[in-house]
Amino acid sequence: MIINNQFKNEYIMSQTVTMQKLEEMRLGGFTRAYREMMETGRSKDFTTDEVISHLVQAEWDERYNRRLKRLITRARFRYQASMEQIDYTAKRELDKNQVLRLSSCNWISGKQNLIITGSTGVGKSFLASALGHQACMQGHKVCYRNSSKLFDELKIAKADGTYIKEISKIEKQDLLILDDFGLKPLDNNQRLILLELLEDRHGKRSTIITSQLPVNKWYDIIGEPTIADAILDRLVHSSHRIELAGDSMRKKYKN
Repeated sequence: MIINNQFKNEYIMSQTVTMQKLEEMRLGGFTRAYREMMETGRSKDFTTDEVISHLVQAEWDERYNRRLKRLITRARFRYQASMEQIDYTAKRELDKNQVLRLSSCNWISGKQNLIITGSTGVGKSFLASALGHQACMQGHKVCYRNSSKLFDELKIAKADGTYIKEISKIEKQDLLILDDFGLKPLDNNQRLILLELLEDRHGKRSTIITSQLPVNKWYDIIGEPTIADAILDRLVHSSHRIELAGDSMRKKYKN
């Protein structure tokens, strides 16, 4: 009996030391799964390989969820939207097959762009948010910004000397979402900022632009023909297009 108690005490101490080491190594998922298996005795029902596989999967899930939360927080989406929440029943000419293809995020891996146009309230920003969320789930870094606010912030950054730093941050994002583009004509500073953003990303990173205006109206909004040509050349020809129509979705969900 004494030997059995001694063995039991040594076993408990060994478990405690193991837990401490796992926590010091910051293996949170592994630690929780290991503790659960020890407390419930489930480890007896599995082979050694199955136990190891379970613990490793628990740690992988823990790290994936932490990274996903971090990516979503940093993206600063306008809507907490997901692909499952997209409404295909509304009559707004939204092609479900196209959206499902985009949800694979292969277009992001291929450094391509997406343009979403349509009148106010048809769900452009929600759709962009959902696709951005899907990109985060696949490990892509995403930045979601209102176009006018971003241009204003970068204009201030030019004045206080932080412009290069801010542009560099945006350049590193796998997906940049520029929401509500073209609400008013661009001034010279905004034109140059947009050109630089797209030049840095052309063939390297992906961009989503949402706008109430159809693409054939962008030339006038951008102004300055030479710069407009350069911007549209870098954006339009490598872009997927979604052109939404119909009534405001806000009216539908309000009712």
